[in-house]
Amino acid sequence: MKKVGVKERIIEAASHLFYFEGYNQTGINKILKEANASKDSMYRYFRSKEDIAVAYLVRRHTMWMGKLNDCVAKQNTPKGKVIGCFDYLVEWLTEVHFRGCGWQNIIVDLPEGQQKIKDQAIYHKNELRSWIHDLLAQENQYSQEQAQQLGDEVLILIEGAIILSQIQKNSWPIETAKRSCVKLLS
Repeated sequence: MKKVGVKERIIEAASHLFYFEGYNQTGINKILKEANASKDSMYRYFRSKEDIAVAYLVRRHTMWMGKLNDCVAKQNTPKGKVIGCFDYLVEWLTEVHFRGCGWQNIIVDLPEGQQKIKDQAIYHKNELRSWIHDLLAQENQYSQEQAQQLGDEVLILIEGAIILSQIQKNSWPIETAKRSCVKLLS
């Protein structure tokens, strides 16, 4: 079994702490303690807590989009994949006890001047938006303009469902958003 390196341990520890405890509530010393790493070794890989958060968000994006694609792969149509993303939301958010979106959570917890983190959140949300647009553009019933407009409306349903399920600690907002998405795309 391959030994996990210091950089990886720091990212793993920070990922868990940032997601479940919050960015502002997690200090460097707590990350290092959890990762069993020294400040010297941390500074070999990261210049700041912000850089650790960027690594966390990059990793989270890859993981999240991969799991989304895996979940919707069983759908036969592009529209089915878009609607199927709500099934992924239920699966994911139930698993984390409705902790919510890592990007939404970090943005609302962010002090001023953390532009690299904001850029990662924007990147993720824009990638999800493009994913939806691309799928809907594959449907013969929508023009490119319609696919983009409908895609933006679906994205709003997704984002609203995520935050409301976090507040309610329940999947009903996601299930409601899925029904709305089905109507929207009919």
